[in-house]
Amino acid sequence: MTSTKPRVKIVDACKNFGRIEAVKNANITVEKGEVVLVIGPSGSGKSTLLRCVNRLEKLTSGEIWIDEDCLTAHHADIRRIREEVGMVFQSFNLFPHLSALGNVTIAPMIVKKIPQKEADELGRTLLDRVGLADKFRSYPDQLSGGQQQRVAIARALAMNPKVMLFDEPTSALDPEMIKEVLDVMLQLAQDGMTMLVVSHEMGFAKAAAHKVVFMDNGEVIETAPPKVLFNNPQSERTQKFLDHIL
Repeated sequence: MTSTKPRVKIVDACKNFGRIEAVKNANITVEKGEVVLVIGPSGSGKSTLLRCVNRLEKLTSGEIWIDEDCLTAHHADIRRIREEVGMVFQSFNLFPHLSALGNVTIAPMIVKKIPQKEADELGRTLLDRVGLADKFRSYPDQLSGGQQQRVAIARALAMNPKVMLFDEPTSALDPEMIKEVLDVMLQLAQDGMTMLVVSHEMGFAKAAAHKVVFMDNGEVIETAPPKVLFNNPQSERTQKFLDHIL
């Protein structure tokens, strides 16, 4: 029997840091093959919520599901589930002592025990996919910021994840490098990758997102398709935010 569960389901998620309520009763659903963009002002809980999806942070209360697996259950196999959730950060976090190819292949070899020859073939394929076929021998300090971020995307893809998380992947880049990263993300979306993205790149939202989620003060204020949310927001808080960024 085919499962009808969404690929990612966040249910009444709350995350507190002491007395600070970073996330308050957030509910977000991401269907298989869907791209969901999360926007909102700084400090609205976007990145914290994203980090909870692969258990870099642990929810105070609520549930997060990846397919049939409840990530927040006491008995959850966090390592196995985390292998299925790729994450790309604002900072590239590449290993400086490894080449681009080495950065992409290290996790499949260590975690999945893939032989080096097979891992190298996979790594070259993925670097080609992100437009860096000629950079496989280059080290991070020999690459531009945009190239490093594309290596980070290839590294996440190397684990063959069910879902990709992007935490403001272009915010640390110079303007001319943003497009090359967004083009790779757009291609992933067109290939059917399930993606949960924290970003203020509205061009990407209009081109690739199925839904946009607006968060403020730790709460999900509004969720709608891009055309609806951008052109006819239902919340005054959403409207005020969009007035500042559009």
